[in-house]
This record gives sequence, C-alpha cells and structure tokens, in this order.
Amino acid sequence: MAEKNIGWNFQNSYPSLPKIFYSVIKPTPVSNPKLAILNHNLGKDLGLDTEKLAQKEGIEILAGNSIPQGAFPIAQSYAGHQFGYFTMLGDGRAHLLGEHITPSGGRVDIQLKGSGKTPYSRGGDGRAALGPMLREYIISEGMYFLGIPTTRSLAVVITGEKVFREKELPGAILTRVASSHIRVGTFQYGARWGTLEELKALTDYTINRHFPEAFSSESPYRYFLDEVIRRQARLIASWQLIGFVHGVMNTDNMAISGETIDYGPCAFLDTYNPKTVFSSIDRHGRYAFMNQGKIGAWNLARFAETLLPLLDSDEGKALEIAQCSLDKYFQLFDSYWLNGMRKKLGLFNEEKEDKQLIHTLLDILEKYQGDYTNTFRALTLGDLQDELLQKQEFKYWYNKWQNRLRRQPQGKEEVERLMKSVNPSIIPRNHRVEEALEGAVERNDYSVMKNLLKALEKPYNYDENNDYYISPPPKGCPPYRTFCGT
Repeated sequence: MAEKNIGWNFQNSYPSLPKIFYSVIKPTPVSNPKLAILNHNLGKDLGLDTEKLAQKEGIEILAGNSIPQGAFPIAQSYAGHQFGYFTMLGDGRAHLLGEHITPSGGRVDIQLKGSGKTPYSRGGDGRAALGPMLREYIISEGMYFLGIPTTRSLAVVITGEKVFREKELPGAILTRVASSHIRVGTFQYGARWGTLEELKALTDYTINRHFPEAFSSESPYRYFLDEVIRRQARLIASWQLIGFVHGVMNTDNMAISGETIDYGPCAFLDTYNPKTVFSSIDRHGRYAFMNQGKIGAWNLARFAETLLPLLDSDEGKALEIAQCSLDKYFQLFDSYWLNGMRKKLGLFNEEKEDKQLIHTLLDILEKYQGDYTNTFRALTLGDLQDELLQKQEFKYWYNKWQNRLRRQPQGKEEVERLMKSVNPSIIPRNHRVEEALEGAVERNDYSVMKNLLKALEKPYNYDENNDYYISPPPKGCPPYRTFCGT
C-alpha cells in the first residue's frame, strides 16, 4: 500500500478497553479533498515523510477516505458537565485513527476532527467548517511554542463539501495529535454507565499510559488523582500567566494527560480585564479569565467523584481521601501562578510582599485598560513610553518594584534574561488570527496565516522586528467574540 512509505506506525491499545468506551466506525469519505495546510515540522517529529503525506495518498488519509495500514478507527464515548449541566456526549464528529508510535518511542493519538457522523453525533452532521479548524491549528501551535502543554495540529484538509450553520461554509477536517483523548468526561461516562470493573479497567489503562509510576506507590489510585490534580493546577496557572482564555472549560474538555484540548471559543487577553469572556454563549461569565482556576477545581471534584469506589471500599474513607487530595489544588495553583509571576517580574527569590506587588500591578492594568502582554514586554525591555506607564500610580509601583529587584543578588542582565524567557513578545493576537482566517477562508490566501505561524514559532525572541504582530488592535474596536467551532 502506498501509505506504508509515509511512515505510519500504528499500535492500538485503547480498543483493549471494554466496548462501552468506544464504537468501531470509519470516517465518512468526502468528495474532493485538498490540502489546506500541513505541519511539516510536527510530521517529521512523528517520523512521517511529509512530502508524501502532502501527495494524493497522504491527503486521502488526512481526509478519512483511506485508512492507513495498522489503524483501527473508533469514536470514543464520554460524558460531561457542559456549563454545569451533565449530559452524555462522545466523539460526535471525530474519529480516532489509532495510536502512532514515534521514532523516540512515544505514543500519540491521531484523530480526525470533522470526519463524519458517529453513534454520538446527537443529530449533528459530523462535519466541521474550515475557519474553526484553521483556528485550532493556529492557536494550538501558538500554545506549543509558548511552552504550554497542548494537543497539536498536523494538518487541515478542505473536504470539497459544504457545511451548513447560520450560512453555507466550506467543510474541513483537522488532524489532531494528542498524548491521548482521555478526558474527565471519559471517567464520568464510565462511572455513570459502566460497571465497577469497567471503570477500573479504564483507570488502570490510563495510569499505565500516562502515570505508570503510580503502580509502584502504596496507593496507586490516590497517586493517580494527586497527579492529575497537579498537572491541571500547573496547566491552568500557565494559561493565566500568558493571558489565555480557554472559553469552554466543560469537563469533557479537560484532558487527563494535562494538555490543553478542544480549542473552540478561545482567545488571548489584549486589554487586561479579569472578567473577560470571549465565548458568545457564556452569558454569565462561568468561564471568564478570572474563573479558570476555580473551574479547574470544580472539574477535578467531578473527576474525584468517579474514583471514589477505587479509592476505598468504605465510602466515607473514600470521600476523605478525595477531599484531602482536592484540598491541595489551590495551594498548587497559587504556587505555580505566584512563582510564574515572580519570574515575569524578574524575581529570583521570595519575599512575603511579592503577592501584593503583583496584584497592585494587575489592579493598575485593569483600571487603565493596559495591554497585558505588551506591559510585561515593556517592563522586560525597560521601555516606559506607553501612556499607562506614565500614570502616577504606575510610577509609584515601578519604584517599589525596582527596590525589590535591588534586594536580590542577581544583576540587571540576569533579570532581563529571566524576564525574556517567560514574557512573550508575540502571542496569537486575536485580530491577527482573524486576519489570517479571513485570508484563508474568504480569499484562499494562506500567506497571511503562514507568516503568522512563522512569527509564533519564536514568541520569546526579542531580537527580531515584529511590530506587526506585537501591536494590539486599534482603539475603539468592538469587544472580541468567538464561537464554538462546529
């Protein structure tokens, strides 16, 4: 078969689980697939021949028209609390082709998104529009280069067919690469509709895949819960540090691996406002920027509930164990965030007043609608030309910060080096992302998107002149809104 030469190396362990957790189903073929964009660097890391992947045989695989040797397409079942309300879900428009083994021995899921109906489609058409798939490609790659744990995008293929939402749109399929697609919602599904044996099988499988060291501990299931909590605390704190708003932190959008997953109505802060909500459907601010840490705790509580029968046969003891683990979350989250903010301000050691120093700066940013990313960039460079930085309140804060820096042994060069390593100069600015999407979708011009992606590969590079990608949106622009990508 021609696809052998591409380099696929599938080994499928997930179908060894009880059949309650998946349905065997192939993608629905599309009429006239064409490659929109291919991630050559990621493909090479996966051990794939990207030149061949970009040819007809490869495109047929990326479109779901052809199944590579060794793949075993399935749709995964899961449940989830969506905006607080529990419902049965599943891969309604996605097919997991299988688990690809990389040259370094890593195991990653290869999933097609927008690849047709499954038993979990719930009346949907199983398809996706080009714009949202390109959006996930841009943002997930931007997050990767920012150093945030994330799923990645290998390719987007235009299907040659239309999808119908509020208007007719070009259809597309995204190829997503993830450590796995096991979610909090997967465990909720097993706990609600599976037997204890089936839930245990899922848990043991997940531990073996992501946390094998747990089996060497005295209490493997407690270790597992603790590690998931730790990874999520670190992940969500990292979102806060770069001003990222996920948009829909439903439990089915929380990956057990600790990767950012499901880029729907996500975006980055321009003006700093903790109440920022980008999603058009989040009318009450459940998933606002300032609530992400709290929602992480809420989701993890739902996860802990699923593990209660495994933590201890005595329900009271199980609840006590789970609560003890959950109580660690905010301590971890605050620690990751505070240490990250210290680095953003060039602080190598700890002082009791640091938290107040940080919050005072954020309060000033909020009061005067300062740009989050560019303020920290200006502090890194010592460039105080911005209007915000001329405010008397800021000058008072700035003097306190300088006095704080003088109380540590590190010199100016070391401080600047630390700040440059954590304060991005470039992020996927919302208006630049929209500009790239408009060019690709409306004019079939991918040059804008490719130039943006090239700039996003070096977010911490202060040496190049990237004023175009650094500039915030023009003043007076209406509030930025995003929509769930369907």
